[in-house]
Amino acid sequence: MFKRILIANRGEIAVRVFRACREMDIEPVCVYSQADRDALQIQLAERAYCIGPPRSKDSYLNMDAILTVAKAAGCDAVHPGYGFLSENADFADACAAAGVTFIGPSGDVIRAMGNKAAARALMQRAGVPVVPGSDGAVESAEQAREIADAIGYPVLIKAAAGGGGRGMRKVFDPGQLASLFEEARSEAIACFGDGEMYLEKLILQPRHIEFQILADREGHVIQLGERDCSIQRRNQKLLEESPSKALTPELREKMGQAAVTAARAAGYENAGTIEFVLDQENNFYFIEMNTRIQVEHPVTEMLTGIDLVREQIRIAAGLPLSVSQEDVAFRGHAIECRINAEDPARGFQPCPGKVGFLHLPGGCGVRVDTGLFPDCELPPYYDSLIAKIIVTGSTRLEAIRRMRRSLEELTIEGPETNTDLLHQILYHPDFVRGNYNTAFLDDNMETLLAWSVSGEAESV
Repeated sequence: MFKRILIANRGEIAVRVFRACREMDIEPVCVYSQADRDALQIQLAERAYCIGPPRSKDSYLNMDAILTVAKAAGCDAVHPGYGFLSENADFADACAAAGVTFIGPSGDVIRAMGNKAAARALMQRAGVPVVPGSDGAVESAEQAREIADAIGYPVLIKAAAGGGGRGMRKVFDPGQLASLFEEARSEAIACFGDGEMYLEKLILQPRHIEFQILADREGHVIQLGERDCSIQRRNQKLLEESPSKALTPELREKMGQAAVTAARAAGYENAGTIEFVLDQENNFYFIEMNTRIQVEHPVTEMLTGIDLVREQIRIAAGLPLSVSQEDVAFRGHAIECRINAEDPARGFQPCPGKVGFLHLPGGCGVRVDTGLFPDCELPPYYDSLIAKIIVTGSTRLEAIRRMRRSLEELTIEGPETNTDLLHQILYHPDFVRGNYNTAFLDDNMETLLAWSVSGEAESV
């Protein structure tokens, strides 16, 4: 087992990995930008090193600085968390070349699954259902038009190297395809340095369902159930839950097996997530694989009792999975809400600043993952996620009511947050019935914001 792990991240995920290391009797080593010198994990750490100025490109994306610290501090491994360098194949290769274990899959696997067009082709060969679309990269708007005419509108233009909704455009009108194709490609080049594009049939109003998998180097691959991530804005998730109301036991089993098949086809090792869209006829299609720990991983941990970060570290150290598929058991229902420092009433404008009084919810079945503390500063340079509240209940309704209560207890003085919006979502009749899809926020935002002001939502 590793003796010392460098945590190449910040915020709540850095605190999460820090705690896992301490519980495994592994010394955590933290790095930070100048903007994060007073962050919680830095105050907790015995070893912490500044790796550069506030902006990500000069600090948390600075591979040379991170590996210099890792070697100087005698670290056996690097945990990248999510975001930043977590899905950077060159960084995984650089770690290997430096003799430092990257806690995640190999650079080759990250490349194979990070290119959405290549991953799609791999899944087709493995027999995993994929959304109808191009067989590979689309070189021009003219080629895109031919494919769109063949599969029918609406279609979705996607960047092969994309993520988080960037480099993606929906096309309903053939007359807009050429301009939107070039617009998406320009955005992909600006965001990812890669203009490779592909095309898919746009599945209207789908559910977004993902399956958590674990795979060790001995060839054991298991799935830990699904998470329904359909409550999202511009492809950014706000609320996740499990189990999904949309899945029957038979469909759940079928999708879980497809997730395991997908991971095996990729030659995957470590924790990962297979993402599907589910249409209104219960047909499911692979869309991508996330080759890292997910923001919403606590949902699975709360249902199964399996520490995913601990498993990540064990797998990277060459140890087999601590559980088999037969050992995996699910208890109750779990919901996660992402608390973001942003103002929904002003177009989700980011709201950095100083936190004053802080009260976090607690009680039976409540978990809070955060790096917040009273008088801490939220820098303007990074993602707006500042906390995650995760609850469990014996039933879905119990979990909903527990999350409502938890959000009511949460007090963050200073920056605006999306807490009221999340609270109103939990009262919406369609959410309470489990009758929602990825269009939920677009269809209901005006009503939800009005409720946040008036408090008119009725209790269920």
